[in-house]
Amino acid sequence: MTHPPHDSSPSYATYPWQPVAPPPPPPAPPHRPAPRHPALGHHRDLRVLRTAYRRQRRVATLTALGYFTLFLLLSACAPSFMNGTVSGGLSTGLLLGLVQLPVMCVAIALYEFTARRRLDQLAARLRKLAELEANREQRR
Repeated sequence: MTHPPHDSSPSYATYPWQPVAPPPPPPAPPHRPAPRHPALGHHRDLRVLRTAYRRQRRVATLTALGYFTLFLLLSACAPSFMNGTVSGGLSTGLLLGLVQLPVMCVAIALYEFTARRRLDQLAARLRKLAELEANREQRR
């Protein structure tokens, strides 16, 4: 007695570690025509706003961290300079350490000033454009 050739695999998993067959892919969404106006996410002002925020964060962070790093380097590499007296028994290291707080406050103040002066105006303009775009989409 001969057995027929076994060409197909069983409908069940032969071994428990065998992967389960993936489900069929979902149907493709219907093709929609391109909008007449460019999408808001690709707007030039949005790229300008992102770049300005990035630049502002870098400048503020590097100002504060740069001064702190300079203070640490001077403390480690130039102890004789840091131990020098400025006036009335105040050492250079203590004076530079005390100046860290005003440097941090200046970095925060500049961050706020530039945000109000430039970035908030760009953000308000983009917000207004988004509202106009949403109203235009509702009317369709």
